[in-house]
Amino acid sequence: MSHQPFAAIILAAGQGTRMRSSRAKVLHALAGRPMIAHVGAAVGALAPGRIVVVTAKGMDQVAAAVPGAVAAVQDPPLGTGHAVLAAKPALQGFDGDVMVLFGDTPLVTTATMQAMLDARTKGAAVVVLGFRPKDPAAYGRLVVGPGGLERIVEFKDAKPEERAIGLCNAGVMLLEGAHAFALLEAIRNDNAQREYYLTDVVGIARARGLACAVVEGDAEEVLGVDSRAALAGAEAILQRRLRAAAMAGGVTMIDPATVYLSHDTRLGRDVVIEPNVFFGPGVSIGDDVVIRAFSHLEKATVANGATIGPFARLRPGTVLGEEAHIGNFVEVKAATVEAGAKVNHLTYIGDARVGPKANVGAGTITCNYDGFGKYHTDIGAGAFIGSNTALVAPVKVGDDAIVGAGSTVTEDVPPGALTVVRGGKTEVQGGAERFRAKARARKAAQQKKG
Repeated sequence: MSHQPFAAIILAAGQGTRMRSSRAKVLHALAGRPMIAHVGAAVGALAPGRIVVVTAKGMDQVAAAVPGAVAAVQDPPLGTGHAVLAAKPALQGFDGDVMVLFGDTPLVTTATMQAMLDARTKGAAVVVLGFRPKDPAAYGRLVVGPGGLERIVEFKDAKPEERAIGLCNAGVMLLEGAHAFALLEAIRNDNAQREYYLTDVVGIARARGLACAVVEGDAEEVLGVDSRAALAGAEAILQRRLRAAAMAGGVTMIDPATVYLSHDTRLGRDVVIEPNVFFGPGVSIGDDVVIRAFSHLEKATVANGATIGPFARLRPGTVLGEEAHIGNFVEVKAATVEAGAKVNHLTYIGDARVGPKANVGAGTITCNYDGFGKYHTDIGAGAFIGSNTALVAPVKVGDDAIVGAGSTVTEDVPPGALTVVRGGKTEVQGGAERFRAKARARKAAQQKKG
């Protein structure tokens, strides 16, 4: 990565009325992250000297969505050229190049931005991102001659031969720092809308003898999002990218089109993902993990070799140890299920620890909330919790203890104890080991007969 120092200006002052939303357009999410944050992340990978987000008055949350960015306000909105100029005070003392991006064009890649920076180093004072859509429709056309980009012609002003041009303007632009604001300040608003158009920069630069160039991007990556339908289209494109990257990294997806990934999903090698699995933000999966169909994971960490689902839900704060098993219709929240532990059926584990190699039976619930506060349940290593048990927190089940099926446990169970609480409490000290000895003997006898 080699380029001149540059600043990024992200234009995000549009109200997005077609979204029919009280939320700013660029704050609508793709893969669990606001659109504008995708733009910030892509350009951030190139280490810009500064990032400025241009918003309208009263849109403070927009700039806050881009880490490290400073805000500039365009008030009143008088076009894209005017919006870029609104960032000038925030760039005082910075004399590098200026890249202009759009907060509602979230799919432009770091590689394309790098290509624009590379084109600048070859002498162009202005670099414009172009694309070739299947249907050029009413996009502005890029007129290219022997000396490079000559002008940008808006569709309504284009002659028939210019409308036949397939190369269109994507809006993204890179300006040489030595000329950037002089060019911007030369833009005039002598048009029907009385606005200052950024596209006029090309004509102004050429009139001053400055070279202009075009870098072509893929039509999908320059998709602008200004409606809910366009948001869904952008999501589909981004999901295809994320799935392709995951599979290239060693993940098996049985039906990729049904798997939803977040922007920060981390998947190890030899992970197998069955159909209809949803990853919310903040999920990290180790190697050799199997995630069965219809599971939902969010802000969870899963170690190597674990098995999840089908129909499992891992909520925020879940940590699964190596070879842990979380089965069908099991929900885990703010809990650690340690190595080799099994929670396989119809169970809720919340605000809890399940120790290594413990086994939690079907229908078990950690009763962690009393309407006022959350309380912790601790299940020791090797413990066995019988089916349909209610563990009323705060409570601790000791290592190697057994809780009989159908129990409601309100007091701590000592290590190695056998506890059955069905109306009255029955506790046999050392009973767990005696129970296991009898069970082993019975099983051995049955095997001998067989």
